[in-house]
Amino acid sequence: MHINISIGEQKLRLFKGEALCAEYIISTAANGVGFDEGSYCTPTGRFEVSEKIGDGEPLKTIFKSRKPVGVWDGSLNEQDMILSRIVRLHGLDAENANSMDRYIYIHGTNQEVALGEPVSCGCIRMGNEDVVDLYDRIDVGVPLVITY
Repeated sequence: MHINISIGEQKLRLFKGEALCAEYIISTAANGVGFDEGSYCTPTGRFEVSEKIGDGEPLKTIFKSRKPVGVWDGSLNEQDMILSRIVRLHGLDAENANSMDRYIYIHGTNQEVALGEPVSCGCIRMGNEDVVDLYDRIDVGVPLVITY
């Protein structure tokens, strides 16, 4: 398995070998591409899945500091909530090696209506059912490439 994320297309694709297994609409950073801490940008390059968080948690579980703290009730708000599952990314290139320190994740969102547009704070947002589907299909160590 491997993952390709296209910032230009706002899509995440999961492959097994050359075969496309799944394709999901995502949202990357409103601030564009970047590598600096505090930039709220999405880094590009080569990564691997370093950690999966949320096994067995209900759909729309709210995570704070990577710990479940409740379930989102669906109320509208402007927060960038981290919901359902967290797939943590470890950067393998010199410029994205700080991704763990920047807490760059793939995660579910309370802003599903904005998927397909670059509106996140740096992470890769997915629909809640989609992130659970991806989470269940992959293992720690899966390689991932983010391109523009």
